Amino acid sequence: MKIQSIPNPAGLCCAAILCLVSARLAAAPNILLIFADDIGYEALNCYGGQDFETPNLNRMAEQGLRFSRAYTSPVCTPSRVSLHTGLYVNRHGHDTVLSVHLGTDKAVDFQKMPTFAQQIRANGYETSLTGKWQLATLQRHPDHIRDAGFDSWCAWQIWNNGSKTERHWNPTFNQDGKIREDLADRFGPEVLADYVISQMRKAKADGKPFLIVHNELLPHWPIVETPDDRKLKRKPSLAHVIHYMDKLVGRLLDEVEALGIRDNTYVIFMGDNGTWEPDFQNPKAGQPGERPHTRHTTAGNVNGGKNQLNDGGSRVPLLVWGPRSVPAGKVCDDLVDVVDLFPTFCELAGTEIPSSIAIDGRSLVPQIEGKSGVTRPWTHHALSRKLGGETLFDGSFRLFRDNGKLIDARALPLEKAADPSDPQAAAAKATLQAVFNTIRPDGPRPPVPFVNTSN
Repeated sequence: MKIQSIPNPAGLCCAAILCLVSARLAAAPNILLIFADDIGYEALNCYGGQDFETPNLNRMAEQGLRFSRAYTSPVCTPSRVSLHTGLYVNRHGHDTVLSVHLGTDKAVDFQKMPTFAQQIRANGYETSLTGKWQLATLQRHPDHIRDAGFDSWCAWQIWNNGSKTERHWNPTFNQDGKIREDLADRFGPEVLADYVISQMRKAKADGKPFLIVHNELLPHWPIVETPDDRKLKRKPSLAHVIHYMDKLVGRLLDEVEALGIRDNTYVIFMGDNGTWEPDFQNPKAGQPGERPHTRHTTAGNVNGGKNQLNDGGSRVPLLVWGPRSVPAGKVCDDLVDVVDLFPTFCELAGTEIPSSIAIDGRSLVPQIEGKSGVTRPWTHHALSRKLGGETLFDGSFRLFRDNGKLIDARALPLEKAADPSDPQAAAAKATLQAVFNTIRPDGPRPPVPFVNTSN
């Protein structure tokens, strides 16, 4: 007699679970963060900027949501560590640029300070990263990007064989642990856009959602010829670089449309800190911090920029584009801190943040869906004490922790020293001083019990 095999109930259960997991992953939204290097809010037309042309970023604002008051610390390493860890600068301790360009052995410890990418990768996402990774020297820490939560990367290896490398023409890019040898006469930012597109296509083919952190290299110094400059035989300029960055953003938006994944893909554009432009009439041109910045907007001139703890140095563009649930053409005036992206991305990805991970951010998902969210009454920015220390900004006043200086920012972009006899200024200073006491490096989180500034 032939004995028929009996299905294994446990096997059926496992198969059912796998089907459920596959279905969940197929429905999970994609996330693409375009984190641009050195671009303040005033550079974009959709924020009233008058100096540059940004048609594709304007398209993102017209078809999506624009946050009008988003802030970061005004230099790359502090703001980027805050992005990945959801921690204020005084919590994570990186208040100046990590000297990766000098081949330092130091690296940001993402085991002690977990990242949103680690959490989202563990939830089944394909995770990728591009561009500037000034958080460790890859030659000395080859697995640092993977340890930070990214399965794949195409990143600028800033230090290689004892010297600093190039990021624009003929770039030195490390892709998944190996230096690419096919980039002669290639323009680095275009290579990175190609990589992002290939990763989106791969994830779609694999039937998995993706998280891509695209560290756009532009418009950071040095101001170099773009491919369009070479084609048109014109001199390079910051305006041309910003316009080319915008063109690359358009390529990515168009690819999302072409892949048919827009309704399930959140594209977020944000600057890492304020704009910086070298004075090409200055014989010392090429080094930051040599002169005040001036930008022109419909609201007035913006003075200040990168490396400066003021509105021009810390206020950045933040745009969200994609699914129909994102309110088209709307503007959210809530204060936003870069640390808020950690919980936002986790919530969008359906990823629970373990109770063991304490962060300072709060999710922006309600606002992204056109609803009222929990708003923060202040943002925190910091650099080393030599460069100004810590500040708190409540939307009207900015207080410096070390010297107690209070800036009146009620008529932005104009900023001036606050009048100590002004009752509103005095009240704001007392409130913000009390807040400083709650955000000590070892203070409580998440989230910090905010003080009600309306009292």
